[in-house]
Amino acid sequence: MKKHVFFLGLAMVIGLSGCGDKTTNENSTDVNNEPQQEEDMEMEMNHSGSGEVPANLKVAENPTYEVGSEAIIKADHMKGMKGAVATVVGAYDTTAYVISYTPVTGGEKVEDHKWVIQEEIKDAGDKKLETGTEVTVEADHMKGMKGAIAEIDSAEKTTVYMIDYMPTTGGEKVTNHKWVTEEELTAN
Repeated sequence: MKKHVFFLGLAMVIGLSGCGDKTTNENSTDVNNEPQQEEDMEMEMNHSGSGEVPANLKVAENPTYEVGSEAIIKADHMKGMKGAVATVVGAYDTTAYVISYTPVTGGEKVEDHKWVIQEEIKDAGDKKLETGTEVTVEADHMKGMKGAIAEIDSAEKTTVYMIDYMPTTGGEKVTNHKWVTEEELTAN
């Protein structure tokens, strides 16, 4: 009888332990009952890049932050970015855009994504695009971005930087991250 009770108890413990398994999906919520969309997007973002830039992208002649110099990141596009020390890998003069788009892979619309540059927009030419313009994205910063139809939310003529940095939250070094603007960096 004691063996039977022991095995019954063991079976119940094993069975109940499966109930605690948490799976994450697009509609999951955190302990505050808030959607996890930001974390899901965070995981889909390509933090590090190849370092390749569009062939027609113009290297900045007199950037505030020269290649090889360090600066503090003021932007918080991703966890661990704000406050990190960045090493400038590239500096380019262009127009940077904030865009909203629906990923070609499906899912929810991405609002106010920073940044896609002039040279990463199909057939953009060299004229600044107006707010509200519908464009096709050639950048591949996030899963489902390349080939997506996007709307221009805002634009600014600026110097953009490709940077390397160690996230303030720990983890692996991020290399060739595209893009931060001049206003998103401050002297080290």
